[in-house]
Amino acid sequence: QGTNGQAGSQSPRLKSSGGGWRRHLEACVINNQRNNNLTYVDRVVMEIIETERMYVTDLSSIVEDYLAHIIDLRNLPIGHEQVMALFGNIEDIYEFNSELLQCLDMCENDPVAIAHCFVNKSEYFEIYTKYCNNYPNSVATLTECMRNKTLAKFFRDRQAALKRSLPLGSYLLKPVQRILKYHLLLQEIAKHYDPDEEGYGVIKEAIDTMTGVAWYINDMKRKHEHAVRVQEIQSLLINWKGADLTTCGELVLEGTFPVLRAKNTRTLFLFEKMLLITKKRGEHYVYKIHISILCYNYFLMWDFRPCLQAKSVEEKRLWAHHIKRLILENHNTILPQKVNVVLPHISFPATPHVIHIHSTKESPLNSLPPTPKLLLGARFQTLSLFSLFLCIHSG
Repeated sequence: QGTNGQAGSQSPRLKSSGGGWRRHLEACVINNQRNNNLTYVDRVVMEIIETERMYVTDLSSIVEDYLAHIIDLRNLPIGHEQVMALFGNIEDIYEFNSELLQCLDMCENDPVAIAHCFVNKSEYFEIYTKYCNNYPNSVATLTECMRNKTLAKFFRDRQAALKRSLPLGSYLLKPVQRILKYHLLLQEIAKHYDPDEEGYGVIKEAIDTMTGVAWYINDMKRKHEHAVRVQEIQSLLINWKGADLTTCGELVLEGTFPVLRAKNTRTLFLFEKMLLITKKRGEHYVYKIHISILCYNYFLMWDFRPCLQAKSVEEKRLWAHHIKRLILENHNTILPQKVNVVLPHISFPATPHVIHIHSTKESPLNSLPPTPKLLLGARFQTLSLFSLFLCIHSG
């Protein structure tokens, strides 16, 4: 026991007054009974609310303990543009999720009311797209800042002063992680919620809404990453006299293939509107030739015939699938109906995994596999890329 009546402020001990210890024990028992009486749905709802509360606390730390502090310390060697790149629109996210947390707190652990919160605020989740697209810039900016001794010391000292176990970079990742978790938590509610019970439709609507948000953000993030990659390819491309690669549509696939019976390789970039064929030289790509998916010429005129070897059947099928898809999408209104019906179902021998590129020395019509004979009487000039890339021979 403590002195001067301070014993009551300490943790209960057996030697303390019996009444206080018993009341504490009874409270623990009642609390455990309540937890034992919780359904799975109750636990998921509680997890949504409590993890949201911790998330908003983390956002508050980013905005108030880091961003605001950096702005106040004007002597730090970091410019306004760097600050914007580092934190993105984190203030908007903090404001929105604070409001979302208030909405969730008012639901009184009702799963249907929780679902209503997400449905009613669905349009505001779009702010996460901007943050996620900027996140690679945020990482790059933080890496650059940590190379500066003054800034590196500032971030380390700030983390120590705030008694944070995680560095700023881990906190900046949290919005990206959180936005992709909402639909998973809602799905857990739906799995254990009676479909015949009132409100199930609202829960499903919330799942569809947040799944759509997650898909859209992932898609925008993927397109952003691809756009950055296209700019990188453009900067490394030698002897290319064509238009800017950004005008060729999204980058769909890229890969390096050995040339059969040769020591050379070719690096291929498949865009929505073009197949670009290059040769790797150090860090650069030397332009060899390109094939437009929109081109009406039946066959590109080559003075040699390289055969490209795929690493596996799966790789060949992946390229085949996307090339056929792009042909159909680009020529949907041009191809005759019977070609549109046959093209998606054309199959090719599983081995060898060879991609033949014909030259004018040998007519490609003689090398077509027997399966797509219906294509020969049609307007096959629109299928140049298909014929060029997918003529798979056996033996």
